[in-house]
Amino acid sequence: MNALGTVRNFVKMHGLGNDFVVFDARMAPLALTPEQARFVADRHRGIGCDQIITILPSEKADAFMRIQNADGSEVSACGNATRCVASLLMGESGRDRATIETRADLLRCELEAVQEELVSVDMGEPRFGWREIPLAREADTLSLVFAKGPLEDPACVNVGNPHVVFFVDNATKIDLATWGPRIETDPMFPERINVGIAQVISTDEIRLRVWERGVGITQACGTAACAAAVAAMRRGLTDREIMVQLDGGPLEITWTAENRIIMRGPVATSFSGQVML
Repeated sequence: MNALGTVRNFVKMHGLGNDFVVFDARMAPLALTPEQARFVADRHRGIGCDQIITILPSEKADAFMRIQNADGSEVSACGNATRCVASLLMGESGRDRATIETRADLLRCELEAVQEELVSVDMGEPRFGWREIPLAREADTLSLVFAKGPLEDPACVNVGNPHVVFFVDNATKIDLATWGPRIETDPMFPERINVGIAQVISTDEIRLRVWERGVGITQACGTAACAAAVAAMRRGLTDREIMVQLDGGPLEITWTAENRIIMRGPVATSFSGQVML
């Protein structure tokens, strides 16, 4: 990057291995370009992360959260990052609640266990309309007529960003590195899509692997966990409160009678530092 740039403080955080570089721009403005975001996310030449998070002022909430993927693209929602930012905001205020504004919604967060740094987030209402995903044409989002390699008959859910969920007998046997990018960029999904490979373990547990749009395979993805859980619940495969086991660990997902998705999981701080932008 330009040696004459500006030095900015950052915090490196993660939720179950889904990792973020977090910048606080509430006092000193910061608007990362896609090129700068790609540099920060680069695990060889930058800091390294799945997403870059910029905390900005908000008139509606405690803060606004800007989310950029490792490829520099901007997205509307990120569940694990929401928990991380909520943890920072609650640490500042000394309160056990925080509200975060995103492009998708106002997200209400709560600290549930201090020692474990367990944070819950109300992720809002799931959307199922084909235009809301969006899909390229009218289709049944509960059982989409779509196949790619060994994967077929998925469900689609928008939980602030778009997800397609395939149910399989064994999630670990799917070559996600091959099929993830092909599905993400398929013409059926005009805004690209996050890909979940789900295996139902029992009525209260599923196994999930994730290919994130603009990132690749990640250890965990909060919105993907929400999407897979709701898809399983819609199909009658599980109860309304389940554990989603991701590569990085478990997230607890509840779909309430009021049509709200509640996600619970841990957050962690890896380190802090400075970077030239």
